[in-house]
Amino acid sequence: MKKLSILLVFFMLFALTPALAANVGMMSLDELKGVLDSENLIVLDARTGKDWGASEFKIPGAIRANPSEFNSWGNSYPKEKKIVLYCA
Repeated sequence: MKKLSILLVFFMLFALTPALAANVGMMSLDELKGVLDSENLIVLDARTGKDWGASEFKIPGAIRANPSEFNSWGNSYPKEKKIVLYCA
C-alpha cells in the first residue's frame, strides 16, 4: 500500500508539472543582457555543485542557489523582484 501511495504522488506531480511550468516565462539571452543592471532583478545560478564549480562561465552578479534547497528559495528572495534561474 505504501508503494502505491508513493507511486500515486509521483504520478500526480509528474502530470501537473507541465501545467505549472506553462505559467513560467522564458527569457532570451538578449533580453537578459538588457535587464542585468536592473535593481529589480535577481539571477540565480541553479547548476549542481559539480557543474557550477567546473564552469568558467558565470553570469556576473548571479547568486549561487543550491538546487537541493529549492524548497527554501521562495522565502529567501523579495517577491516583488523578477527572478531569473539558469542552469546551463
